[in-house]
Amino acid sequence: EIVRRHPEVKRARLVIDSRDNKDMAVLHCEAAPGGDEPALAAALAESFRTVCKLRGEARIVAPGTLANDGKIIDDIRRFD
Repeated sequence: EIVRRHPEVKRARLVIDSRDNKDMAVLHCEAAPGGDEPALAAALAESFRTVCKLRGEARIVAPGTLANDGKIIDDIRRFD
């Protein structure tokens, strides 16, 4: 739903991590270069809050940089 709201995003992956015993969500999005990346990241973070009812951040990455392994959510937290 989040990506559907932003047609300039071609692919996305939500990465869940933990820092200082706090879970954090970062939406990594591939978008064409040349756009207003800070504004797009802010709009994506707002959409994330609206859709998921959670705080998260968004990072814009260059096209082709997200792994092509079929994952759309990547939980990289460690519990050891």
